[in-house]
Amino acid sequence: MSERNRLRSVLTLVQLNGLIPIRTTPLYILNTLASPLSFLFFIFIVSRGSYLLYGITGGMVLTTMTVGTSLQSDLTHYRHDLKFQDVVVASPVEAPTYVIGMALSELVYSLPSLAVFIALFLLWGHPTALNLAVLGGVCVLVWAFASALAFTLATYFQDVRETFLFSPMISLVLTVLPPVYYPIAALPAWAQLAARISPTTYAAELVQGVCGLGPLTLTSAAIDWAVLLGFTAALFVLAALKARWREP
Repeated sequence: MSERNRLRSVLTLVQLNGLIPIRTTPLYILNTLASPLSFLFFIFIVSRGSYLLYGITGGMVLTTMTVGTSLQSDLTHYRHDLKFQDVVVASPVEAPTYVIGMALSELVYSLPSLAVFIALFLLWGHPTALNLAVLGGVCVLVWAFASALAFTLATYFQDVRETFLFSPMISLVLTVLPPVYYPIAALPAWAQLAARISPTTYAAELVQGVCGLGPLTLTSAAIDWAVLLGFTAALFVLAALKARWREP
């Protein structure tokens, strides 16, 4: 398959699962905003505005994480209900092209929600070239490893309803319990150690540090980037080795 055809396939999937739903059912966009804005609202009320920037940066991490994890629902729906993956398998389109196209379609679909948080950050986050670059890099990595995890899981689900069980649990473990919306120093020592299991802790630490919300040294930043990159690479390897592209 030529690179031109791969690009055409990716763009077709982006239009199919991203642009068309935005045009036909724009109300669904509010769904991606609901959880991040809810957390932001309660954080603003409880902290009386002092943790507002934590809520804004945390909202970006949560939104990109949701973009990735929600991919499992669409992939399972296309695979079982529409038998679309069978058609793709029988076509010249390879698995990486299909996953990239579907993952990008979810990202495009969530761009209006991300734009809200970007606008809030530009207003209250004291944006600089450095913290904008770090925010962008962190969000891309979070979206990438969440998409790889979602694809792997989706190839094992037998019904789209199973995704409704796993998506909230993944979100709870990776974005609600870890210190994404608050500083890790607010946790007791044992909880800080437990939080280190989640890769989103390192993502939040980078974002909070570069925005002046917490301490960040070159050494800690290097560790955070290494963990995020390593976790992302590990999930891509897992997807390549364990995802079931063809029906058994």
